Amino acid sequence: MVLPLPESPVSLLLISAQPSDLSSLTTILAGSNWKLKVRRNCDDVLALLHHYHLPVIICDDESTHGSWQSLLDDLAVLPAPPALIVSSRLADERLWGEVLNLGGYDVLPTPFDRTEVLRVCFLAWQFWERQCDRMRLQAAG
Repeated sequence: MVLPLPESPVSLLLISAQPSDLSSLTTILAGSNWKLKVRRNCDDVLALLHHYHLPVIICDDESTHGSWQSLLDDLAVLPAPPALIVSSRLADERLWGEVLNLGGYDVLPTPFDRTEVLRVCFLAWQFWERQCDRMRLQAAG
């Protein structure tokens, strides 16, 4: 199976205090056009978004400071908020339903699976790109 990858470099932010998540994601993304940025918590993510183009964020559901829910609220004020993917060791239908109902993009179980990470991140990036295209069309028309 050919896994989809962006043709040009795309930044992906991981928010996690779990060293195993960072190690796994680094290995999965090695040699791809995904450029990984890392934060241990949600504290300075909005400031980071002013300096980097971050279309996709993966946030651990147990991040030490802040929560994926409050991050999602913070991102909602942006004109083109990044697609938020929640990662969890306890990924289940309840969490998936909560993430989608609150406006998140998807849930990734940990430990990360290479195929699933690349598929979900690529689709999240495409979703974000379509949002940006719609905004550009609205601004032009």
